[in-house]
This record gives sequence, structure tokens and C-alpha cells, in this order.
Amino acid sequence: MKTIFVQKNKTTFMRHLYILFVLAFLVSCNPEKKALTAQQIIDKSIKTTGADKVAKATIEFDFRNRKYIATRDNGKFMLERVSVKDTVLINDKLSNNGFERFINEKFIILPDSMSTRYASSVNSVHYFSVLPYGLNDAAVRKKLLKETSINNKNYYKVEISFTEDGGGEDYDDVFVYWIEKEKFTLDYLAYSYHVNGGGLRFREATNVRVINGIRFIDYNNYKPKNASTKLENLDKAFQNSELEKLSEINLENVQVELIN
Repeated sequence: MKTIFVQKNKTTFMRHLYILFVLAFLVSCNPEKKALTAQQIIDKSIKTTGADKVAKATIEFDFRNRKYIATRDNGKFMLERVSVKDTVLINDKLSNNGFERFINEKFIILPDSMSTRYASSVNSVHYFSVLPYGLNDAAVRKKLLKETSINNKNYYKVEISFTEDGGGEDYDDVFVYWIEKEKFTLDYLAYSYHVNGGGLRFREATNVRVINGIRFIDYNNYKPKNASTKLENLDKAFQNSELEKLSEINLENVQVELIN
């Protein structure tokens, strides 16, 4: 009788042990996905879209009748804007050494206020042209907002702000980026700005193309019809047709040369 009881207990124990083993195996094969941080999302987006290649490349494009040229090489950069008015050639250059303007290849001394304004203008166009490159700069602060969906696609929502030290003239501007959850592509962005009375803008990616491994996009540019709309709610306003289209931001004749 004692022997039968011991064997029964042993059989029950082995059955429980087998069940525990199977459960442990299933858990190991299907680990619960850990939530990504804002930093990890931006890192994946930069890698997936080829934006990491921007760090060692020369990129040229035309935008609103001006030519833009950017050369970046491991921290060294030269951002140019070339325009022609009548017979006057204007070449604005922003580099690690600051801003310079040349008119018909002659260096022009400008007041600091004008240099700052021109530098900001040149930098802004180049900045938007290669996003999400630049979102890991030292002055960038990242905050993960609540996930959302736009047009039946799921998105991470990342808020970007800047420190005053190194954040540029418009360091108090705030951006929101919508990163698609499966492909980690930047499909929408919005920002608040304070110059010229301030306001909000929402941009929808269009004309997606990959050139030499780098993803480039154009934008439809919108503003909210209701002045009380908040920055973080612009995606809802977009889906509810509560935005007004202002313009299209199109990069033309894009050329990329990677630097070895």
C-alpha cells in the first residue's frame, strides 16, 4: 500500500514537472515584447531609413529655385545655399566655423543679426531634408508620447525639444514625430514655432523615394483651422479634416554621393 502511494505521488510530481517545463519552453519561445524607449525608436528609424548614411555624404537638391548642397563627414559639415538674382550669384555657407556669405564669389561682411537669420534659414531647409538624421544631436531631448493610429496605421509618437545650449536660435521650438511601428519610417511630423507671431505646422510625407540607400520625402504642409488646437493633437485634427493645406515642400533633382 505504501509503495503504491509513493509511486502515485511520484507520478503526480513528474506530471507537474513536465507541465512546468512545457510552460517555461513556451515562454522562452514567445518572449513578451518590451516597450521601446524614445531613444530606441529614433535609433531604429535612423537605421531603417538610411539616415545614418547622411553623416558621410554629399547631398544636393533644388528647393524653390535655389540649389542646396550639404557635405557631412564625421562631424565636419558644410551646408550651402546658392541662388541667382539677375546676374548676381549669392552663396551662403554654414559650417563648423560659422556662417559666411559670398556675392559673385566675394566674401561679404554682414551684421551679426543678419548672419544669424541667414544661418537659421539655411540650416532649417537642410535639417528637414534629411530627417530623421539629426535627431540624435547632443542638444536633442526625446519624450515618448502615447501611441496612435493614422489612416489605419499604428505609430509611435515622439516629442523632440532642445536644450538652450547647442539648440540653436530656435531652441524653444517643439517637434512631434510619428514613426510607423512596423517599418520605423517617419510619415508625419508637427512643430510649434515662435518667430513671426508663432504657430503650429503639420506635415504629411509624400513622394517617398530611396536614393543611394537614403530615404527622401516631400511634404504637404498644413496649419490648424482652429487656433486652440494643441501640438500633440494635430494628428487627430488631420484625420478630422481640421487642417488647412498651405503649401507643398518638394525637393527636386536630389543627388547623393556617399563618402568612403
